[in-house]
Amino acid sequence: MRITFLLFFALSALAISVASAASPAASASPARVTTSLDANWRFLQSNTPLAAEQPAFDDTAWRTLNVPHDWSIEGTFDQNAPTRGSGAFLPSGIGWYRKHLTLPADFAARRVFVEFDGVMANSDVWINGQLLGHRPFGYVSFRYELTGKLNFAPGAANILAVRADTSAQPASRWYSGAGIYRHVRLIVTDPVHLDQWATFVSTPGLKIATGQAKATASAVVRVQTSVINQSAAAREVALRITLLDPSGKTVATADTAAQSVAAGQTTAFEREFTITSPWLWDLATPQLYQATVAVHVAGAALDDETVSFGIRDAHFEPATGFWLNGRNFKLQGVCLHHDGGAFGAAVPVSAWERRLTALQTLGVNAIRTAHNPVAPEFLEACDRLGLVVMDEMFDCWTVAKNPADYHLFFNEWSLIDTRDTVRRDRNHPSVILYSAGNEIHDTPDAALANKILAGLVATFHENDSTRPVTQALFRPNRSHDYDNGLADLLDVVGQNYRENEIIAAYHQKPTRMIVGTENGHDLRVWAACRDNPFYAGQFLWAGIDYLGESRRWPTISSSSGLLDRTGAPRALAFQRQSWWSGKPMVRAARRTAPERAQIGDPGYEPAFAPTAAGPAQRLFSDWTPAKTAAHDESVEVYSNCDSVELFLNNQSLGVKPRDPTGAPLNWKVAYAPGTLRAVASSQGKIVATHELRTAGVPTKLLLKTERTTLAPDWDEVVYVTASVVDADGVVVPGAKDLVTFKTTGPGAVVAVDSGDNTSSEPFQATARRAYQGTCIAIVRATTPTGRITLTASAPGLADGTVSIEAIAPR
Repeated sequence: MRITFLLFFALSALAISVASAASPAASASPARVTTSLDANWRFLQSNTPLAAEQPAFDDTAWRTLNVPHDWSIEGTFDQNAPTRGSGAFLPSGIGWYRKHLTLPADFAARRVFVEFDGVMANSDVWINGQLLGHRPFGYVSFRYELTGKLNFAPGAANILAVRADTSAQPASRWYSGAGIYRHVRLIVTDPVHLDQWATFVSTPGLKIATGQAKATASAVVRVQTSVINQSAAAREVALRITLLDPSGKTVATADTAAQSVAAGQTTAFEREFTITSPWLWDLATPQLYQATVAVHVAGAALDDETVSFGIRDAHFEPATGFWLNGRNFKLQGVCLHHDGGAFGAAVPVSAWERRLTALQTLGVNAIRTAHNPVAPEFLEACDRLGLVVMDEMFDCWTVAKNPADYHLFFNEWSLIDTRDTVRRDRNHPSVILYSAGNEIHDTPDAALANKILAGLVATFHENDSTRPVTQALFRPNRSHDYDNGLADLLDVVGQNYRENEIIAAYHQKPTRMIVGTENGHDLRVWAACRDNPFYAGQFLWAGIDYLGESRRWPTISSSSGLLDRTGAPRALAFQRQSWWSGKPMVRAARRTAPERAQIGDPGYEPAFAPTAAGPAQRLFSDWTPAKTAAHDESVEVYSNCDSVELFLNNQSLGVKPRDPTGAPLNWKVAYAPGTLRAVASSQGKIVATHELRTAGVPTKLLLKTERTTLAPDWDEVVYVTASVVDADGVVVPGAKDLVTFKTTGPGAVVAVDSGDNTSSEPFQATARRAYQGTCIAIVRATTPTGRITLTASAPGLADGTVSIEAIAPR
């Protein structure tokens, strides 16, 4: 992970001047300048072929905006959209982006690069009409060199143009987004400089005897990198490497021996350090070190970069599964697609932080990036929060799942995309495992699949020998993956669903290390992992509802998440919390019908026929049933405590001990309005309570937010939940009021949403209909000072307000 110092300028609508970027304050050193290019692009959505430099910027069809930008999420839902339900019935096509750059004359003697974290998809990039390159896979990061193609005359503008093409559809099994949906930056270096993603920090041979925050022994830290000489003559190059601990204190510094780097050549450097009693990166203590690597020629610093890393021992063992810093525990994981609900594919990192923290509260400790590389800042968030990650590459190889998907490009691009992603991601301590693919349909042809997988595994290992590789095997008993050698090409064998099959595969060959790469929510699924020490863990499908993978209009999102699109936990999520969290908890819900048993593999064999309304809801987090006449309600209670006592209006309905299998506790309750309260005890003491109250007539809107400060940065947003409540503040679950949001002060509503997966309301709006009594508004600050006031209103209800203080960027 490169630590960059980004410059933000007051930009005109048409141009960016980076003349001031040469000052030392602009970067970690005067030699390297890294400038954000996110602001003030011109955008046009047009399927008409255009020359890269035309039409002119004053064309009224173009609009000015900032990136990251997903233009598809701004579109209108259409049941006839070419993306179909897989793409959430949102538009596809060609998006054009253009930006003017005015560069200082002294950059002419240096090397200039543009770096994209991701463009969806089939991107072409030009500078001043000259094509720089094409990249079909929308999930990978890439860089182009602009040197020799730029105009440095005073006041001269350079035109950077990007064409992103998603017109061939369907191209994905889920919503992919469209456009420059991740960050962009300009990097200016000396001709002698560090190569892209070359710096790799590892801790070879680290073994921790017991789980602890600080290792008692020393750790060897290995720093590897490479320097490229793009000057006209050979140079004698040495590196100065400095290590800083989590507090910013220098703990080691050293120079490498000088090496001659010939003109046009790249030379590798390596240095090892020993750190005594280092702080460890772990789930509860995600301590991050930094390594700064500076390039020196004749005593002058020509380039440098800083990468974060963690000191930790993460590995798998056949008999006992996953180990981190001497501690053996289960990977309690979830699969996540890359969209952020109302944001589409262009997701602020603070939105991910909010979602990931909510998952951690439920006991989640691991994330699978389904089924593609994620944005760099997503992995940075996992580093900071203490989540481990399965970093996945592909959803298909050469056999298609959709007519226009990655199978068209796999043979030409897969090893390049794998190499680049591994080199970009390998310093993240959160990454513990790479995945070569998900439910790959090539596997019935063993000769083809084994050859492809061998090449992918070799590429992973060539670029990062410190982490194992897995694959989410697809019906391996049908394609004989456990018998034909394919599974044994993997360092860790992964399989989706069918837990009995992967357990049998372990017993067939107990030297195998195994993990569930995609799993259902049932108790039997968890028990298969929980009760078998060799089963390293599992990844639920899914952690959060995601756009797309719909089988019938008007459903636009999957409903399989522990959290809905707004980040609110479903009632069933607390069952996982009762199994996965060590913090005492109890949660009650109304059950109206049993869950339907999973049949086959989600995504290919639906458990039940899809309906226009989607799967029927069977579990409710309220005590406000539609039927108010005398009747019985089934109450389901989840807890990790010794016993639970249930009360209705302060009258005890009995005490039940914790079920040793982990099954929920159940009561049949004669319904009466009032308060249902679950009280959990351990060792004779009350340690957790939860109550549900009957809602009355809706009277007002209540606004709540987890944050009260907000900086004016694209990656900083605040979620505000608007609830329709009665006079006592109880959410009215049947409320469907249209809630309108208005801001005053230095902020704006940038998106609205709800948990309704059948709503085709626009996300970029200032009004949203409540779903089960709630909806959300997402706010971004516009200046670093002042008070933002958000007001929510709906006919017949008292307004709700909340205040947020605008602050300087962090």
